[in-house]
Amino acid sequence: MGMTMTQKSLAAHAGLPSVEAGQLIEVDLDLVLGNDITSPVAIHEMDKFKKEGIFDKDKIALVMDHFVPNKDIKSAEHCKCVREFACKHEITNYFDVGEMGIEHALLPEKGLTVAGDVIIGADSHTCTYGALGAFSTGVGSTDMAAGMATGKAWFKVPSAIKFNLIGSPSKWVSGKDVILHIIGMIGVDGALYKSMEFTGEGVHNLSMDDRFTIANMAIEAGGKNGIFPVDDIAIAYMKEHSKREFKIYEADEDAVYEEEYTIDLSKLKPTVAFPHLPENTKTIDEITEEITIDQVVIGSCTNGRIDDLRCAAEVMQGEHVKKGVRCIVIPATQKIYLQAIEEGLVQTFIEAGAIVSTPTCGPCLGGYMGILAAGERCVSTTNRNCVGRMGHVDSEVYLASPAVAAASAITGKISSPEELNN
Repeated sequence: MGMTMTQKSLAAHAGLPSVEAGQLIEVDLDLVLGNDITSPVAIHEMDKFKKEGIFDKDKIALVMDHFVPNKDIKSAEHCKCVREFACKHEITNYFDVGEMGIEHALLPEKGLTVAGDVIIGADSHTCTYGALGAFSTGVGSTDMAAGMATGKAWFKVPSAIKFNLIGSPSKWVSGKDVILHIIGMIGVDGALYKSMEFTGEGVHNLSMDDRFTIANMAIEAGGKNGIFPVDDIAIAYMKEHSKREFKIYEADEDAVYEEEYTIDLSKLKPTVAFPHLPENTKTIDEITEEITIDQVVIGSCTNGRIDDLRCAAEVMQGEHVKKGVRCIVIPATQKIYLQAIEEGLVQTFIEAGAIVSTPTCGPCLGGYMGILAAGERCVSTTNRNCVGRMGHVDSEVYLASPAVAAASAITGKISSPEELNN
């Protein structure tokens, strides 16, 4: 029986010739990730272990990104805990103020994630690195603690769903629209504990930033992981950002998939997920009512990369944010922030009446830098819109692409960029 991309990677890291869906295995890890919220819990769990130390100081990454710069005393104490742990164990990849970025944008940029890796992270959107052909998935802080101590993790081998992508997306359609379309089609539990494997000639028409966005939101469909084949675009990205060797795993022709879907990218339209689930999607032309908004957030581990900022700036060039709307732009890393400055994107945002923040996850999880009051609505390029996600339980979050978010900031209602040209 043939294996999928994910199954081949897991088999290799388990030292087995083959694995099959449902099999329990123990694998060697290439990277263990934690942030300022999840790492302190893992560190305290490690205090209970009889084993001293960590498995490899070069294979642990600790990224301070959710409440950094610290918003209050508790968040400062969390970061202090992680900082002291990183110093004690001489962890190579510790990123704090001045070096930090949103973890799932920062690690590929730093070259810490490459094709063929097996990566766990105590953050649900760790599945992002599947864009590079890695098996990466979110785990709890206890599993993170065990991973840091032993360099190993247990998994049940996931079954898989194949998404065959064809065609090329049109102007203003991006990876965010692709994944929202898929989640709207299969539901938030449509890929529960399954590997979402993206393939087909249409993959080549997606940029790396598009792929990162799609893999990032695999968890929003219940997926264990999302993964893309390694083509010349992915190889070029890895060679630019990393000095590490990578391993390409390709699915066998007779690999078993529970379901297969074909998606014509050329037929997709800008898509918005309505409250309070990512599956509540409507294409922009299906929205018949006028939905006025109070805030727009452009950023996050889903859509804070340079392509996202370029797209938003293109929409906002020469325009101005609607009076009464707050528009917050958050580059995902310091490098992206600097690039946005050098390309004049930051100037475009500020002249349009937006604010630009240092890299942070802040508003995405209702932490800080954009909390919503009761009755307020936000169009956000983030990945989750459950009740109370960005603040008050009576607020609403609409998930959209950077293009739709930028256009909505200008009109003060959910809008497509085309509407600005009319």
